[in-house]
Amino acid sequence: MKWLLALIPAVAAAPGIPIPGVELGVAPPPGTVQINGVTYGGTGCPQGTLSSQLSNDRTTMTLIFDTYIASIGPGISPVENRKNCQLNVHLTYPGGFQYSILSADYRGYAAIQKGITGTLKSTYYFSGQTDQSSTEYTFVGPVNGDYLKHDQADSTSVVWSPCGAEGLLNINSQVRLTSNNGSATGLLTTDSTDLKFTQVVYVQWQQCTS
Repeated sequence: MKWLLALIPAVAAAPGIPIPGVELGVAPPPGTVQINGVTYGGTGCPQGTLSSQLSNDRTTMTLIFDTYIASIGPGISPVENRKNCQLNVHLTYPGGFQYSILSADYRGYAAIQKGITGTLKSTYYFSGQTDQSSTEYTFVGPVNGDYLKHDQADSTSVVWSPCGAEGLLNINSQVRLTSNNGSATGLLTTDSTDLKFTQVVYVQWQQCTS
């Protein structure tokens, strides 16, 4: 299960191509936004089950999960029905700028029989702030196969990082299975999540006004 986290503050799309629903602001100069570290924990990513690779320029990090799987069915403990992972991403960026998250892509695998409902939910917030945004997807069995979900959160446009040179981004995600059929089985994984911090598609930047 891989989570590719990339910070690309400059415009990455071809000039003149509008992104529906996204109003672009002024981005920090290229190379001035960096990932300084990631901490994690949770039933879906206990210590020792997540590995990471950081690029030399500290702008790209790949996280690989080993145990982020929810399962349900006869003989399976209820604690396996829900798994979560708390990620804390420490970013630095130039003073006078702030950003909000627009979306993320989730790739995984679902094997859910009839009578089982799977839920994939993520909550985004910045340390020291009470505002947060959440997105949620539901899988209703029968479902069997890989999935790709685009995590679009309209409310994130008003949840901005602190103005300044750094901000701790918190991402709390979970996979959950519920059932109204005691004999049915289900499996839901978060196989990979691609978060691309770009001005054009996934992150909007703005200059601080105060």
